[in-house]
Amino acid sequence: MYTFHTTFQDQPALHRLVAAYHGQLSGLSGLDLIPFKWLHLTMQGIGFTDEVSDTDIAAITKAVTSRLQSLEPVQLTFTRPVPAPEALQFHVQPADRMRGIRQAVREAIADVWGWEMVPDSDQWTPHVSIAYSNSDGPIEPYAEALDSVSAEPVTITVSHIQLIVLDRDEHVYRWTTKATIPLHAAGTRSEGASLQLASARRIPRLPESR
Repeated sequence: MYTFHTTFQDQPALHRLVAAYHGQLSGLSGLDLIPFKWLHLTMQGIGFTDEVSDTDIAAITKAVTSRLQSLEPVQLTFTRPVPAPEALQFHVQPADRMRGIRQAVREAIADVWGWEMVPDSDQWTPHVSIAYSNSDGPIEPYAEALDSVSAEPVTITVSHIQLIVLDRDEHVYRWTTKATIPLHAAGTRSEGASLQLASARRIPRLPESR
């Protein structure tokens, strides 16, 4: 499916922070640790690739690019991950700035399709998961492992969001980047030359909690 994410492939400070927590979690069963390459902040779905035309995805990308020109890059702070029912995740701050970016994306989709066709709820908590749960069990061992880590918060700059084609394989979400869209700058850099957009395979919609 097409969706907008913020991705973190080029954020070594965040990778070091996540590595500190992964080190304490790696000995515990019931978790799929998320590789640095696939760390992401889920923002806004669009639709399955076989249900969204190339014309519409181009129009949505153009509309998002236009709306994000007026928004400044965001300084995001990661403090300590917390357990959730399906994942261990950072709740990033400032949440309101990320909500503003997401709202601009939703308005851009509405520019093309109308509000009645904008997917997903407007209720949203920005978060970045570092591990997914793959079995049922008590939360205490994971909470204790997270509490045992002594690490300073990390602040990074988010200056782009990504339009991606999302899949899931081997217990982790993976994607191909279709376009990188800057904040407070004109232009979109396409990275989609090798995309396969005609797949009829259904991809489960990403749960909000993950």
